[in-house]
Amino acid sequence: MLSCKELVAQSSDLLDGQLSFRERMAVRRHLMLCRNCRRFIKQMRLTQGVLRHLPEVEDAELDTLAAKLAEQRRGSS
Repeated sequence: MLSCKELVAQSSDLLDGQLSFRERMAVRRHLMLCRNCRRFIKQMRLTQGVLRHLPEVEDAELDTLAAKLAEQRRGSS
């Protein structure tokens, strides 16, 4: 039987639809018995859905944001 640690390790592949039939069945069996892992997968699905709806940001904008955050951090130290 799949352990919680193994399920977490396979969670990205599960959500991306990259598990084999046998692996999916092992995950389903574990999820039927483990409430904590069901919650974890549910949260992962919600997070994945939110991330899909975020607007795409250009690399230059990310660099500017990172520089501003670094400067703020230096200023508060």
